[in-house]
Amino acid sequence: MKALQVQQLGSLDDIEMVEIDSPDLLPGQIRVAVLASGLNYVDSLMIEGKYQIKPPVPYRPGSEIVGRVIEVASDVTNIEIGDRVFSPSGGFADEAVLSATRVIPIPDQLSDGQGATFMQSYLTAWFAFHKRAQVREGATMLVLGAGGGVGLAAVDLGVALGMRVIAAASSAEKRQLALDRGAFAAIDVLNEDVKLRTRELCGGGVDMVYDPVGGDLAEQCLRALAPFGQYLVVGFVGGIPRLPANHVLLTNRTVVGVDWGAWVGRNVVENQGMLVEVLAEIAAGKLHPVEPVTYPMSKAVQAMRDLQDRKIAGKVALVPLFD
Repeated sequence: MKALQVQQLGSLDDIEMVEIDSPDLLPGQIRVAVLASGLNYVDSLMIEGKYQIKPPVPYRPGSEIVGRVIEVASDVTNIEIGDRVFSPSGGFADEAVLSATRVIPIPDQLSDGQGATFMQSYLTAWFAFHKRAQVREGATMLVLGAGGGVGLAAVDLGVALGMRVIAAASSAEKRQLALDRGAFAAIDVLNEDVKLRTRELCGGGVDMVYDPVGGDLAEQCLRALAPFGQYLVVGFVGGIPRLPANHVLLTNRTVVGVDWGAWVGRNVVENQGMLVEVLAEIAAGKLHPVEPVTYPMSKAVQAMRDLQDRKIAGKVALVPLFD
């Protein structure tokens, strides 16, 4: 089998294409031919050694995949050859051996690319809204980075929960993706004052800010919160912000940390339940994952750099086509 492997942390250029033997199946396992692998911003951070989790090297990057089952162990009864399944593990390769208890059949409503790219973004939003924040129907929410995968999922799920969503993004294409998922307004973060525009749209400010970006925009958005508003800290692709504590104190604002990734490691069973719930909402037509931009796995480094440079609207999937 062919796979991408990281030899040492520090540079995207240290990813290598390798040929490795396909492992034998153990009891309870299945083998899948990978159809698509989800590529997330965190993958490049981990490879560069900039993420809080430092995997031992060498390692195979990537996680969420969609694959077609091509072999099952003799004791596996819940999965059949030919099934199309999702797995939260598998990595960037053309084949994967997985535990049959950790895969979930993919609804027909999802393409291979959508199925391989929904999990991180939608489970982050689901965790934020169901486990960390106080959500009420009719509340207003400002979503930063609304044209990226994490932001788009928050827009989609927020609308499904009855919130009125404002999408903030850097390009017309990204803002349109968010509007297509139900945002009632969009803000151009490059040419508009986010705080002033938000207050124009919502009067006294928004009830919630969903921020996977950080950086210089963070303080503006904190000031855009209404009394008793909630600021959800989801990520720092624009840099770690400095939020003034006096503006947290004033009008009883709340800053809430949202770290789904760390929570998963301690709550595997509960996370599996959340995953099933999200897939059920997708199958029912209540949530609408974006169709990703695709790259062959041989162009994985280029895909990561394009994602880092914010050249991509929505999500990215790697497909197992090698030069």
